[in-house]
Amino acid sequence: MAIIDEALSIIRRGTEEILLEEELIAKLKEERPLRVKAGFDPTAPDLHLGHTVLLNKMRQLQELGHEVMFLIGDFTGMIGDPSGKNETRPPLTREQVQENALTYQKQVFKVLDPNKTKIMFNSAWGNKLSAVDLIKLAATHTVARMLERDDFHKRFTSEQPIAIHEFLYPLLQGYDSVAMQADIELGGTDQKFNLLMGRELQKQTGQRPQVIITLPLLPGLDGVKKMSKSLGNYIGINEAADQIFGKVMSISDETMWLWFELVSFRTIEEIKKLRDEVNGGMNPRDVKFLLGEELVARFHGTETAKQARENFIAQFQKGQVPEDMPEVALHAGESGMQIANVIKAAGLSESTSEAIRLLQQGAVRINGERILDRNLLIETKKTIILQVGKRRFAKVTLE
Repeated sequence: MAIIDEALSIIRRGTEEILLEEELIAKLKEERPLRVKAGFDPTAPDLHLGHTVLLNKMRQLQELGHEVMFLIGDFTGMIGDPSGKNETRPPLTREQVQENALTYQKQVFKVLDPNKTKIMFNSAWGNKLSAVDLIKLAATHTVARMLERDDFHKRFTSEQPIAIHEFLYPLLQGYDSVAMQADIELGGTDQKFNLLMGRELQKQTGQRPQVIITLPLLPGLDGVKKMSKSLGNYIGINEAADQIFGKVMSISDETMWLWFELVSFRTIEEIKKLRDEVNGGMNPRDVKFLLGEELVARFHGTETAKQARENFIAQFQKGQVPEDMPEVALHAGESGMQIANVIKAAGLSESTSEAIRLLQQGAVRINGERILDRNLLIETKKTIILQVGKRRFAKVTLE
């Protein structure tokens, strides 16, 4: 029982809910590799740090001897998961889904052990479903049951449209669990309805229902909203080492502790000791250094992580600029180009209006000197070091 207690302690860490824990204990007592499922729809080409909350838990279960099944939803991805959405998601083409799926396979092994991971695609069984099969699947639940789901309910009561095919998504996710004979399914807290659907469909088909483990949604760089590429508050696991380190250093101290719990491999005891040291007067920045190094090392290696830390200290504490900044050549008229247009054309802002706001906020420097004049004209045949914010640099030449 001591071994099971130890396994439970590892599994419980950072989890929101385990349904049902007594069923998990019973499965663990069988002393066999449990089939652990986690699904990812390839709706965007890159995985980000928020995805690693699930990946980390999968890795822990691998280390406990269980069989991890990384499911790429190339079939359901063409529907688009409506979880947490207030509008119908535009469908992706099969080509887009397949292209994104390929990048997922390359990225996932930055966290998971490739020798203990089974990559699966739900098109393997989804493409075989006939119209009759889909009708039978749809007949297992009522519209009223679907409207119990929070996001569907909100959209219905606020008279936002719900497409019929969106009701199929949780049913198909549940059917994945049947096809995979999952013992455990992992998902974010926003996935609870879909995860429960798997349990119900397994019961209806005579299978032993899966245990559900939900995990919190990782807050993004803003510390408030869920990490999301669409919100721009994310760290992509394929980003450059210096970018990852710099973004980690930008988060609040409060967010740092939550990230330690959800994405760090340090033990609870180690994290508690770090908290105690900060409470005793240690600079939180130094603890953030440790988190930044750990995350960069995971995706780029230990030596690169050390270099990223040194680069950050040199750049932001000693006022140096990066050696490998992008070089941009811009075509300007004889009279030159206004600074806001230069910022946008160099790719350091999304628009000239954003560039003007950055100038007003004092976030723009040329050759280390702060620029506030939005009407400043950069002369033709001139090269400048342009800095926007703390991390965006470009060597710009006007031709």
